[in-house]
Amino acid sequence: MKGMKRSHTEEYLYLDFSHQTEGCIFPLHTSVTLFLLSYCDCKVFKVCLVLTEESSDSSLLRDVLSEDIEIQVISRQQLPPIVQNCCLPAVVEQPNNFCRAGLAVVLRHIVQKSYEADSSKKKILELLGFKKTCLKACAEVSQWTRLCELTIPLAIENFLRESSDQPPTIPIEILQLEKKLGEPVRVHNDDKLRRQKLKQQKAAGVEPPLARGKAESSVHTQEAPQELDSSSKSVELKVAFSKLTVQEEPAATNREPAHIRKAKACDLPPLEHVFAEGLYFTLADIVLLPCIHQFLVIICKKCSEKLIEFPLLASWYQRIQEVPEVKTAASKCGIQFLCLPELLNVSNEQHLNLSEVPGGEEQNDPLFIGGPRPTMTKLMEKGIEVMFSPHPSPSWTLDWNGLPAAVSPKEGKMSSDRALRKQQQLNNLVYVVINQAKPHDRIVDFCSGGGHVGIVLAHMLPLCQVILIENKELSLIRAKKRSDELGLSNIWFIQANMEYFTGMFNIGVALHACGVATDMVIEHCIKTRASFVTCPCCYGFIQNTSKFNFPKSEQFKKTLSYKEHMILCRFADQTAVQLSPQRRLIGKQCMCLVDLDRARAAEEHGYSVQVISMEPESCSPKNNMIVGVPI
Repeated sequence: MKGMKRSHTEEYLYLDFSHQTEGCIFPLHTSVTLFLLSYCDCKVFKVCLVLTEESSDSSLLRDVLSEDIEIQVISRQQLPPIVQNCCLPAVVEQPNNFCRAGLAVVLRHIVQKSYEADSSKKKILELLGFKKTCLKACAEVSQWTRLCELTIPLAIENFLRESSDQPPTIPIEILQLEKKLGEPVRVHNDDKLRRQKLKQQKAAGVEPPLARGKAESSVHTQEAPQELDSSSKSVELKVAFSKLTVQEEPAATNREPAHIRKAKACDLPPLEHVFAEGLYFTLADIVLLPCIHQFLVIICKKCSEKLIEFPLLASWYQRIQEVPEVKTAASKCGIQFLCLPELLNVSNEQHLNLSEVPGGEEQNDPLFIGGPRPTMTKLMEKGIEVMFSPHPSPSWTLDWNGLPAAVSPKEGKMSSDRALRKQQQLNNLVYVVINQAKPHDRIVDFCSGGGHVGIVLAHMLPLCQVILIENKELSLIRAKKRSDELGLSNIWFIQANMEYFTGMFNIGVALHACGVATDMVIEHCIKTRASFVTCPCCYGFIQNTSKFNFPKSEQFKKTLSYKEHMILCRFADQTAVQLSPQRRLIGKQCMCLVDLDRARAAEEHGYSVQVISMEPESCSPKNNMIVGVPI
């Protein structure tokens, strides 16, 4: 068949399976993955369901899954060793040293492999969005990825468990999603589309109100979009469904009237959601559908009066059914769509006040004083000063000329000056690691990028197992290619967010882990009681997250507010060589104080920690090392 390609590498897809009830396979991550496989009609992977409970009855699966989905059922003990160290879902390439783990990473991989297998299916690639970035950012960085990948599936699973015993409580995550669907949509050409919408409203004699009624977006949901004539469809629906039927987006053939062209941006009507991320059907909709379907099944059965609180969610759910091939894919996975009652003309008073739904608003601090000097003075008054531990061996270096070419960062696409600085950075980290490592230790290179640290360590420590963990696929593929050239057998590659790595290890290392990624690495090491050797980066990206609050240590918390700590973080990024020496000095001092806070926090968990300046200091503007050893 034209457009068909065959993969040379056999890939196994491993999914958790605990139980099945009312047409739902648990956990929901598994339901979502099976739904995507059906939607893509993907036969690339050998699918294995991993029993998470000894009593799991896999025979029930045949009541739910279509016969054309071939599945093998295995126990956890039968998983390849690399997968036993990861959360499922996971995909493994033979010979079992390259693994992709976590829902978003696995779903994106399924989309890419399905398209590679049949490049005529362009609609599959469209699931990744305009810039192919849908659900690409890790959950610590993106609240949207966190909501789709982690919190909604987990919240719905809890909701389903609770609803069997008592009247269900609506999960806060569902309220957040309803609020999200009511926000104006921003797309790359929204100005043009908003002018088309204004023209449409003027032609219909409609003046857009300042606050849109929430029920408006469900006006077309009871009719199949293809049955609506073009004049009755909104601009949003025209654009959304033209994309799905592989047509060009509707473009105005005539020049817009002057009063439309000259309308100010603030006077243009907002675009409304058609799908979860805006106008286009994406991977986010695939993730949400099995979850929201199960939520609505319980709502309709146990408390249907609450359905009126979710008009936007109900509208989205009904519109999803009109996407080509969604109903077919859903039926193969045991999802039988509900017919929801009309939710039109709902008054605003009948809904929950969505402005009260918790968000990520930053708290104001009336006592805040800007600038680094007042902040540093406050710390100094409490006895907290800039202080580095002595470097253990400032002149030590690897014999780079004696090492195989593929070990050196010069092998990559970087200038000779940058490659030299990278070698100098590696000298610092590798010295500390090889002086701590013992035979048969496991060493994890977090945020490994192209594997500069991990490959050197695997080569220098052949009796240790080295594991590279990186979210960016292409970087990890480059690292594997270098490793294959060297014939390394003591190295694993895991494409995942680090929280999906659950294995035990002895030393964690991270070179230039951005922002809170450094804090995630340190936390991961503390949980496992592993040593850590980290070189932080991008201090300006540090901020409070669902996991971390800053300052972190009790000593710093007693002295600085969150905003004062953020001042240190912002100025810690001002260490570039083109800045004045005085500015760089202040930046270096701020870097040290931020890392001292991290060190003190680790000490509170029973670690001996040092903040060391790498040698030579010119090897990087971000030249701090935080070295921690459990006591």
